[in-house]
Amino acid sequence: MNKEWSEKNKTMQSLIKKADTLEQGKDVLFGFRNDLMDTLLSYKDELKREDFDAMPFMNADGYHCKNIAYSIWHVFRIEDIVAHTLIAGDEEVLFTGNYQSRIKSPIITTGNELIKEQISDFTKQLDIDELYSYISDVKKSTEEIIRDLDYSDLKLKISDERKESLGSLGVVSEDENAVWLIDYWCKKDVRGLIQMPFSRHWIMHIEACQRIKNKLR
Repeated sequence: MNKEWSEKNKTMQSLIKKADTLEQGKDVLFGFRNDLMDTLLSYKDELKREDFDAMPFMNADGYHCKNIAYSIWHVFRIEDIVAHTLIAGDEEVLFTGNYQSRIKSPIITTGNELIKEQISDFTKQLDIDELYSYISDVKKSTEEIIRDLDYSDLKLKISDERKESLGSLGVVSEDENAVWLIDYWCKKDVRGLIQMPFSRHWIMHIEACQRIKNKLR
């Protein structure tokens, strides 16, 4: 794991454990999410459209077996789902912004159910410019939600009602590679969700993207 990103993540986790350092922890979180987003934004300038679909490590074990476009979609669909459906209890950015149509995505799920060529078949259909608009809106809205949380909110667990709402939306596939996500998220408190998927999940997938990009070069 990138040492700088890892250290910022550890610092953030430590700070949000205490009420008197929560706001400082949020600042660290937002700062290092900005750094990570800058890495994603750099791909728009550095990569060709077909590079977003390339899978040079298709048969490998690890997140780098996916492709860059998939990783971007996956990270931000998960964030959108968790931030809005589970924590805020409101409508996901994918729906409020009509982004499925704009991105030309054939799915509304996290994509966990897709494997190998299914991944590149999926990402070749995507409008990358609209995908980037989506992730920008998701990041902004998530940080607005986090900014409004107080220390007591971090201890809250996801309610049964919100878990049921999540199941009814069809945003998590019933495939065995995806459906486990519902229990995984709903067993965490809000602090746990900030740690994963709003920070560590980004690091894991962006590091995989960096590995793919370096291979393409």
